[in-house]
Amino acid sequence: MPRFSSNVSMMFLEYDILDRFQAARNAGFGAIEIQFPYDIPVADLLMAKEDAGVDITVLNVGAGDLTSGGPGIAAVPGREDHFKAAVEEAYEYAVTLKPITMNVLSGWPPMEKFSREQCLDVLASNLNYAAAAFDDTGTTVLTEAVNNQDRPGYLINRTAEALDVIDRAGHANLKIEYDLYHMQIMEGDLVNTLRENLNRIGNIQFADTPGRHEPGTGEINFPYIFEAIDDMGWEGYLSAEYNPSGRTEDTLSWMPE
Repeated sequence: MPRFSSNVSMMFLEYDILDRFQAARNAGFGAIEIQFPYDIPVADLLMAKEDAGVDITVLNVGAGDLTSGGPGIAAVPGREDHFKAAVEEAYEYAVTLKPITMNVLSGWPPMEKFSREQCLDVLASNLNYAAAAFDDTGTTVLTEAVNNQDRPGYLINRTAEALDVIDRAGHANLKIEYDLYHMQIMEGDLVNTLRENLNRIGNIQFADTPGRHEPGTGEINFPYIFEAIDDMGWEGYLSAEYNPSGRTEDTLSWMPE
C-alpha cells in the first residue's frame, strides 16, 4: 500500500501554515512537503512537525527571484554565490527538520544572454555543490523536470534532461524529483518511465491533468499507477502536489482506504 505525503504549500490552505501539518495528518497523510519555508522560524516548523507526527518529504532550496517571475539562481551564470548562500540557509533547516529530500529548481535562465550549454554547466556545478553540502545530513538532493506549457522557458523539461544534468554533476547524492503531472504533459508513458528509472528517482509527486487538481479530475489513471508503483517496490512516499478543486478534505476520495 503506498504511503502519501501532502504539499502543504498548495493543499490545506484553509488553515494557517503551521496548522496544515496536523490537518494533513488528520486526513491520512504520513508526511508533508513545503516549498519555501524560510520565512518561518525553523523551531516553529520543528514543533509543528513533531506535534503532528509527520515526516517531511521535500523542501526546496531557496530559488531567489524565481517565485516572483525571475529566472532563479540555480542555472544562471553569475549567480553562483547566490545559490551557495541559499544552500547554506537550507542546510540549517535540513539539519533540524531532517527532510528526506531537498529539491533544486533549475528555473528560467535568460537564454538571450547565455547558451543552453552554459546554463546546464552552471546547474550541474550547483547541483554538485548542493549534493556535497547535504550529504552529511542524510538528505538527498533532487532536480525536477517541469512542463514547458505551464512554464515556458523552464530549463529542464523531460526525464532524460534531468538525468543528463545529474550525470553531468557527477555526485552520488543526486536523484530526480519525478512529477506525474508534468511528465504526463511532456512525455506520457509514466509507468514505463518510472520502472526504467526507479533507482534514480528520489521522490514522486502527482496531480491530475489537465487542471493540476486532485486525482480523478483528469486523464491520468491513478489507481493503475499507484498499484504499479507499489508493485515496483517503491518504499518512499507519493507526494500529492495539486490545487484542490474545493476544500482539501473534500478532494481526497482518491486515497486508498
